[in-house]
Amino acid sequence: MPDLKKYRHPFLENWYSLDTKVFFIILCLLYFSVFFLKQMFVFDGIAAFEILQERGEMWIMNMFFGLQYLSIPVFLLWKFTLIAFILWVGCFLFGYRVTYSQLWKMVMIMEIIFIIPELLKVGWFTLIATDPLYQDVVAFYPLSMINLFNYENLNPRWVYPLKALNVFEIAYWGLLMAGVYWLSNKKLKISVYIVLSSYVLFFCLWLVYFLLAYR
Repeated sequence: MPDLKKYRHPFLENWYSLDTKVFFIILCLLYFSVFFLKQMFVFDGIAAFEILQERGEMWIMNMFFGLQYLSIPVFLLWKFTLIAFILWVGCFLFGYRVTYSQLWKMVMIMEIIFIIPELLKVGWFTLIATDPLYQDVVAFYPLSMINLFNYENLNPRWVYPLKALNVFEIAYWGLLMAGVYWLSNKKLKISVYIVLSSYVLFFCLWLVYFLLAYR
């Protein structure tokens, strides 16, 4: 494992010292910006949406996109609350005294990695796959397992799990391990076990549940 101890102080000083509310607002604004770029450069160029625009029926999709913007803060709050709780339980079971509020803030900071694939998605459909179908956009996720298959030949139940298994998700696991290690200031190996037995386990169980429950 890399020597992460030397990065503990920079993380606590440069990232963790930021005001929680301010960082959350910045994160929401980043997602707003990416979704706006996606709508302007990707969705607005899809032929089906152009037809809706000509018919004067695009307001339906605009309402849908508007609801997506409104849902971002709610979704992020729910996501951070759930993941922080799962990690807190893991820390508690291993005897690590890391508070729930510390973990919540750490999870929020590590969320920044998921901005990268959203930007890559905009770049992909703007510069490379410039004439996509709506289904192409929905099924695509950068550096994910879904890109190894033709999604049109897949059972729809596999699309989400294969998108969820991607390089950025795995990198997120590593960031959570580093975060628990930095906050606890104890053994890195135990921090790895905590994340694997809590968040990663829950993530895998969620994918299995999704596959079993999909209709």
